[in-house]
Amino acid sequence: MIVDLIVRNARIDTRDAERPEASALAVLDGRVVALDEQLDGLEARETIDAGGLALLPGFNDVHAHSVWFGTTLMDADLSAVTSLDDIYRVIEAQAQTTEAGAWVVAAGYNPVLLGSTHPDRDRLDAASGGRPVWIKHASGHSGQASTAGLALAGVDDRDVPALEGGVIRVDDAGRPTGVLEERAMTLVQDILLPYPLATIERALALATEHYAREGLTSVTDAGVAGGWIGHAPAELAAYQSARDAGLLRTRMQVMPVMDALQAIPGHADEAARRGFGAGMRTGWGDDWLQLGPVKVFTDGSILGRTAQMREDYEGCPGYHGYLQDDPEIMRTRVLEAAAAGWSLALHAVGDAALDFALDAIEEAIRANGTPSVPNRVEHGMVVRPDQLERLAALQVACVVQPSFIPSFGEGIRGPVGQQRGEWSIRARSQLDAGLPLAFSSDRPVAPGAPLLGIQSFVERRSEEGLDYGAHERISVDEAVHAATVGSSEVTGQQARKGRLAPGQLADMVLLDAHPREVAVSDIHAIPVRATLAGGAFTHRDADVG
Repeated sequence: MIVDLIVRNARIDTRDAERPEASALAVLDGRVVALDEQLDGLEARETIDAGGLALLPGFNDVHAHSVWFGTTLMDADLSAVTSLDDIYRVIEAQAQTTEAGAWVVAAGYNPVLLGSTHPDRDRLDAASGGRPVWIKHASGHSGQASTAGLALAGVDDRDVPALEGGVIRVDDAGRPTGVLEERAMTLVQDILLPYPLATIERALALATEHYAREGLTSVTDAGVAGGWIGHAPAELAAYQSARDAGLLRTRMQVMPVMDALQAIPGHADEAARRGFGAGMRTGWGDDWLQLGPVKVFTDGSILGRTAQMREDYEGCPGYHGYLQDDPEIMRTRVLEAAAAGWSLALHAVGDAALDFALDAIEEAIRANGTPSVPNRVEHGMVVRPDQLERLAALQVACVVQPSFIPSFGEGIRGPVGQQRGEWSIRARSQLDAGLPLAFSSDRPVAPGAPLLGIQSFVERRSEEGLDYGAHERISVDEAVHAATVGSSEVTGQQARKGRLAPGQLADMVLLDAHPREVAVSDIHAIPVRATLAGGAFTHRDADVG
């Protein structure tokens, strides 16, 4: 028999308990068909000598924002600034290439790294030459506009409105600073959006090209087609066009936000349902592009102190954040989506928001059963012990982001305090409770390289080099498992990906070394030599093969 590809002389970590190691592998029609002695008698259209490199299943990031990340690669970059003056310089440089009256858009600013400070509105005006400015904060839960930007958004210095689920920040004199939190961001986004579909396709090409260089073969885009995080109502069409044009280098599971779903008329005897007009739901698609759960934002972020906590934030008596919408409205929509066959992915950062999310998911399960693509909670930055027990009872995974720890762990621990910090970004306790543990990054909120995520799961050291919940550390092997098998389980795709075994998709990454073969502090620096999706190269060093 002639197969498409044979890889020999590799140190293969299959992640398959029945056959954990191998040295050779064959691929036909995008799937693994043979290992080691099973290759006897096979010929291949292409044969690769891996030269002793480590071969692992491709990495899978189950919570990123691919279009958002791709657009940041086209915006002015603030991710490396070390002072407010740096911001003004970047804005000024971008303004010089921007037409008068056009928006100057910048991305990647993390206020936590500059002591939770924000640019001065008047300095932004001067730097931009009076052009409207929109700065996207790295958290995704706030942004900042210049004076011209606020004016175009309809924000009057003399009459600042109160908004449901969002805040327009003002200074001590009551003048807007330009900072818009949560739903207040839509004041600017309604002007800038929707993006042309061609721009979204370009963003996906840039993002997935970057992913492939890091060994990623699957990514879940956690929120498209609506709300403050979507880029166009027809965002899914851009995904399909990008796939048809061969621009996607990674398999994509795409979560539409709840705002993209509409009430669906049905029979009088049926429960109220919410979804797409034609009835498509979670699971629609194929191995390259699939609809995932519906994404529901229940609260905000700890970095912006907009996540809803049960107890007050440290140093903020009487303040514990807020939900993004009326809880009864959110509950009703969640139940209607579940009735239409959608799996649920509820963004719940604070523990009070997590209480709401678990109540809603439990009610949906009672009414509709457990879906084939698992329900899940996004982030769960503070999970109390009683909530961990409840997650386990419901078999709802909490999708955490290990790279948050070295990026801004102290920025999380500061607002919640030491005790609640011990309940943050749980990993070991999820495994001990019998829950699947996945890798995710929330990129571009934090760096998204999976090898850095694996290292962060193991080290758990903050940006200041301090231990961050040392009791939640996991082993290197467990972290690799999370980035491969665990991620496939959380996305409901374990039957076809996550392992290198006959019948599984031939999604693979060739590394200079296996993460367990180097010092933990060096895992992030292991060179990715090649990445393959379905046995086809999506990234390849010139000397591989």
